[in-house]
Amino acid sequence: MKKNRRSRAEGMLLGLACGDALGRPVEFRSPEQIERVHGRVTEMLASGTHGQPAGTITDDTQLALCIARSLAEHGTFVPEDIADRFAAWKESGPFDIGIMTASALRQIERGEPWNEAGRRVWESSPEGSNAGNGSLMRCAPYAIAYRNQPAELVEVSRQSSSITHADPRCQWSCALFNQTLANLLNDVDQPLETAVTALEAELPDEIHEAIHPIQECVRGERTDVDLTNSGDVVTTLQAGLYHGLTAETAEEAIVDAVMMGGDTDTIGAVAGAVTGTRFGCDALPERWFGPLSVREELETLAAELLTLEP
Repeated sequence: MKKNRRSRAEGMLLGLACGDALGRPVEFRSPEQIERVHGRVTEMLASGTHGQPAGTITDDTQLALCIARSLAEHGTFVPEDIADRFAAWKESGPFDIGIMTASALRQIERGEPWNEAGRRVWESSPEGSNAGNGSLMRCAPYAIAYRNQPAELVEVSRQSSSITHADPRCQWSCALFNQTLANLLNDVDQPLETAVTALEAELPDEIHEAIHPIQECVRGERTDVDLTNSGDVVTTLQAGLYHGLTAETAEEAIVDAVMMGGDTDTIGAVAGAVTGTRFGCDALPERWFGPLSVREELETLAAELLTLEP
């Protein structure tokens, strides 16, 4: 049964936040450590990594909120405003912030233009630490606002990524992710396959190689993929799409993503955005929403973004 677009849009943002909050307490732990201490993580936990109350969101959702608020206020992508919101968020003293994000925002605070700061940080970062998942985790709101404008969606996804993460792998991971989300939102058959086909000529080889086995899983041609739980953008995209598109329920997708260990909040957030869009907001466990303080705002923003014609 098809979900209405409002349910899918709310599911996208709420799924992102639920995955983020569920994964926060066990971030950086191995699967074995998580299993030994908590068993299977199916409830919002307090304390743990960063020592926060149950249901606390991290930079994944906080930066997605910056984007969604800007889009809702301006009706379109205004990169200078989003960069300013990111910088103001950094100045508020968040308990969690990525290395490349912090470095780029420091450049912006010093007067560097939004379209130069991320590039400078990327060019000065060694391979292996220059393509993190910090822009992928936050980019989902664009998929709602630009769901009917695929070319513009690709462009704003890439530009927004480059504010802090200018590596082509980051930019194109955001573009592919958001096009897949937009396809889910619009009830497109084979949402990932369609997105890959549309972007095929532009995608870096590393993304092609990571996504191909996910396409095979979605088509039912294989069941296993060697997933990695690091903060790398390509492996995070791979894991998030795998769990989000192949799980039988929204809860299973998010819990399985978190149980990978490692960068649990971001892998959970990416998988959560996918599965929330796929199944709709009603498929997310109601018990997770109690501790989630941003639920009402995310629902409101989802509705506002659906009204935009950027």
